[in-house]
Amino acid sequence: MNVNIHNSWKDKLLDEFDKPYFKNLVSFVKDEYKTHKCFPPGAQIFSAFDLCPFDQLKVVIIGQDPYHGDGQANGLCFSVADGITHPPSLINIFKEIETDLEIPYPASGNLERWAKQGILLLNATLTVRAHQAGSHQNKGWEEFTDKVIDLVSREKKDVIFLLWGGFAKKKAKLINHDKHTILTSGHPSPLSANRGYWFGNKHFSKTNEVLRLKKNVRINWE
Repeated sequence: MNVNIHNSWKDKLLDEFDKPYFKNLVSFVKDEYKTHKCFPPGAQIFSAFDLCPFDQLKVVIIGQDPYHGDGQANGLCFSVADGITHPPSLINIFKEIETDLEIPYPASGNLERWAKQGILLLNATLTVRAHQAGSHQNKGWEEFTDKVIDLVSREKKDVIFLLWGGFAKKKAKLINHDKHTILTSGHPSPLSANRGYWFGNKHFSKTNEVLRLKKNVRINWE
């Protein structure tokens, strides 16, 4: 695994790459990709960082694991490659945007268009073995991505963090509540959404309202 990561992030995370846990993580990931089918493709492991440079970041969405089905994961949480059927959580995200902003449901589930507007679509674990959910958890990725959240909290201001579901909400302790906006809700998965914990959160219009008040360019969620 080559740590090909945008220079704006590389400069800030260089010390992290030298730590023993990260070197062990790199060895583990390299071995997994050699001996098993894993996702996302190696070149896309750090896509969340490459598509959203540090200086342009204004929103963070936190996911847990990459999708583990063939051809789905592209390095951005909740996102799938072009032409791939939308997974249930992504369907519910798009349905909420439809209702919240009255814009049509999109054909593509590829969220690169969001990342390029300054949204860090960060999974806590950046890789997974095919068809084995959670298979790369507790190998070092969480330590790295927690460091990323802490870095954003310390070095940026007025970032909007969207924390969906119990796992993401636990990351709130890494964020300075005085400097940033935190919006929480249930997870968009059917289990949570069908119990009434997702639909109606209006996180997309709320995000744009906060950006407007801070005189930042709003997100085109289409």
